[in-house]
Amino acid sequence: MADLTGKKVLALASQGLEQIELTSPREALEGAGATVTLASPDGKEFQGMEGDWEKKDFFTPELKVSEAKAEDYDALLLPGGTLNADAMRLNKDARALVRAFLDAEKPVAAICHAPWLLIDSGVVEGRTLTSYESVAPDLQNAGANWVDQEVAIDGTLVTSRNPGDLEAFNAAIIEKLA
Repeated sequence: MADLTGKKVLALASQGLEQIELTSPREALEGAGATVTLASPDGKEFQGMEGDWEKKDFFTPELKVSEAKAEDYDALLLPGGTLNADAMRLNKDARALVRAFLDAEKPVAAICHAPWLLIDSGVVEGRTLTSYESVAPDLQNAGANWVDQEVAIDGTLVTSRNPGDLEAFNAAIIEKLA
């Protein structure tokens, strides 16, 4: 496994987060030595979910999305969850962060419904991406080439379909960050 000691990753999440899509990558990144900081739109505690229906754990972010700066981190993690992804795509600071990370050629990793934020950030046209299957038409309508595979890597952008792909997603993030 790659040594990510000293690497800092920013994760954006809010109410309705698909919990395993945050906890699994965070554990993998921290296990490789990286530090993961959690930011939410309002900086307040929120509850994760399993499959959009079953309530899971509470998470307390370290900062608000508006307080985060791309230059302070080495990568951006965007977990899914329908409600979380829908809230994030409407957040102007989250959209600005996505663009700033990609402009700086830093890894951005999005899974499941999180590519909605990529669409609304204006960064998918001409890129090859994957996502949860219901997001595929949105990506295609925004000019992306959608593929049905565990992980799609396009430059510094890493995307994945769903929690069943987390092992491959986590490995791709770590490789991209190393």
